[in-house]
Amino acid sequence: MRELVVLGTASQVPTRHRNHNGYLLRWDDEVILFDPGEGTQRQMLMAGLAVTPLKRICITHFHGDHSLGLPGILQRISLDRVPHPVHVHYPAGGQEFYDRLRHATSYWDNAEIVASPVGAGFVAETSAGRLIALPLWHSIEAYGYRLAEPDSRRMLPALLAEHGISGPAVGELQRTGRLGDVTLEQVSAVRPGQSFAFVMDTGLCDNVYALADGVDMLVIESTFLAEDAAMAAQVGHLTAGQAAMVARESGVRMLVLTHFSQRYQDASRFLDEARKEFDGPIVIAEDLLRVPIPPRRLPSTP
Repeated sequence: MRELVVLGTASQVPTRHRNHNGYLLRWDDEVILFDPGEGTQRQMLMAGLAVTPLKRICITHFHGDHSLGLPGILQRISLDRVPHPVHVHYPAGGQEFYDRLRHATSYWDNAEIVASPVGAGFVAETSAGRLIALPLWHSIEAYGYRLAEPDSRRMLPALLAEHGISGPAVGELQRTGRLGDVTLEQVSAVRPGQSFAFVMDTGLCDNVYALADGVDMLVIESTFLAEDAAMAAQVGHLTAGQAAMVARESGVRMLVLTHFSQRYQDASRFLDEARKEFDGPIVIAEDLLRVPIPPRRLPSTP
């Protein structure tokens, strides 16, 4: 299963209807929690999610609405005796904040939590593909994340039969790339990998586009509407229109808007503004919403 579970969508402070940030990406057996804000542990309970499957926690920056839920999540990982290591990625310059959150209170710490700070050139190989982080433009050090699955190949039965290849020979061809005069490329098609990007608090900068480039799903902040664009630029945030423009110019397949300022009561205004810039699927995130990753692109023919 590949899906995004939205746990919280508010910026700065929670509201009656929106919790602090929190986003869980389920990508087969790789489960990643992004930006656990205050209340994330309870939101996971409300969504029917356990901490046991978590493999990684990714924090974009150390503002409270993106990280105050980390102590509770880490303590729950210990309480539930999660049997595997859990990596925590966060801006390297925020080490002091991570250290405080890591041991915010007294508890029986019996989990294997692996501190893995991100900086220039950060890359992590995961079971889902390559995870990278790129710096963004905000009032403090902040990073966005991109997960990209490598392309693979899908065997084509009709072409295998045409070349008289069957049974164990198919596996040998897949392993070696050649069987006699027949190459893997002759009897298979490229199976495009899927990709996901997570872009939180930032103004427009080159790395926003680099992270979003061609992804199947872009989760991106849209704190403000165009009427407050000057304020957005001043504090390092995006408007819904800017986020949608990034999606259009980057060839994004599905756009998920989130991190909404409490000053706006009508969330449909974010959709109206974004639709002027992007004609693909747009999701206005709501707490506890589940969003499937778009279906894989069709394989190319050999």
